[in-house]
Amino acid sequence: MVQKALQEIERGIAEIIDMERIEKLVRRYYDTGEHFYVKAGFDPTAPDLHLGHTVLLNKLATFQNYGGIVQFLIGDFTASIGDPTGKSETRKILSKEQINQNVKSYTDQVFKILDPDKTEVVFNSKWLDKLGAAGLIDLASNLTVARMLERDDFSKRFRANTPIAVSEFTYPLLQGYDSVHLKSDIELGGTDQKFNLLMGRQLQKAYGVGKEQAVLMMPILEGLDGVNKMSKSLDNYIGVTDTPKDMYGKVLSISDDLMWRYYELLSFLSLEEVAALKEAVSGGKKHPKAVKEELAFEITARFHSDADAQGAKKEFDNVHKGNQIPSDIETFETQGPIWICQALVDCKIEPSTSQARRDIKQGAVKIDQEKLSDMQHQLESGEYILQVGKRRFAKIKVQ
Repeated sequence: MVQKALQEIERGIAEIIDMERIEKLVRRYYDTGEHFYVKAGFDPTAPDLHLGHTVLLNKLATFQNYGGIVQFLIGDFTASIGDPTGKSETRKILSKEQINQNVKSYTDQVFKILDPDKTEVVFNSKWLDKLGAAGLIDLASNLTVARMLERDDFSKRFRANTPIAVSEFTYPLLQGYDSVHLKSDIELGGTDQKFNLLMGRQLQKAYGVGKEQAVLMMPILEGLDGVNKMSKSLDNYIGVTDTPKDMYGKVLSISDDLMWRYYELLSFLSLEEVAALKEAVSGGKKHPKAVKEELAFEITARFHSDADAQGAKKEFDNVHKGNQIPSDIETFETQGPIWICQALVDCKIEPSTSQARRDIKQGAVKIDQEKLSDMQHQLESGEYILQVGKRRFAKIKVQ
């Protein structure tokens, strides 16, 4: 059982520091029943999660299966500073109202993945508010400016003469101090967080906690394009709050190769079950599309319900196999005549008229299920069903 636990813990990871400690913690749990503490910090800087964010949550859930108690740290204090990791400029400071709103969004979503009985939601303002000037100076004495400038993002900004606020230097120190206060055994984060994660180990030693946390880093999940990091700004994301229909359809839109990456990082199937699916596909016993449908169903059901996933599958099959129009498309009204590219933008199925032009040129735009080739087409009075690709529909009424 311990070996299976360790295999699942190592599944899909980018890097582990002190795997020996993790193994000891898991073995101790199976020998004595003693739990260990796994920390992950979330600055409430964005209210909406996408599947890229859930890669870390899934790994936390894995630890919960094998003896871990998750310390789900809301960085309400550090959010007022802004994590500079990977940023080319100083981040804006959030107001208390923004922080509280974003915290609610996180806590509404995370328990669709994590076990609430094995999760401690903690706020670092509880101890950082009390740190005081003397405590902060003592904390800062543990790190030199030269060491801080070894961070890639800081060094680039320093060379480019881009301002770096002194407050930003305190961020990794405060994140590390969170591990001192919580006495964390393991901390999880993305590969871009390595400097901050190691700070917890360093400070636990400096403050005599009696342990040095192991560090586990997860990779960045590729978006629907299979190339770039999943990101809302790149419109290649699957949102946790997407409708069942959109979530199901988006998962089915990924490539066959990317499907296995998503199985590794997002599915709750065991390694043995995923290996069996791969073997079935490679041996011709299962079609990749059927396996992708299983993944789409699993993810949709996780964030909604089995019934919602069934409905999304039925709707998708009706539209894409039966060439039908979705039953719940949004209706827009406008004055005519209107240029088709502007109509597509106004109906929110294209981000810009330039993208609409490109899609028309590529044959991806239809009006009433007829492919459109004229980029200058004008919609006169009437009702039309507009379609971009296989998943984006809208009805427009032109007066």
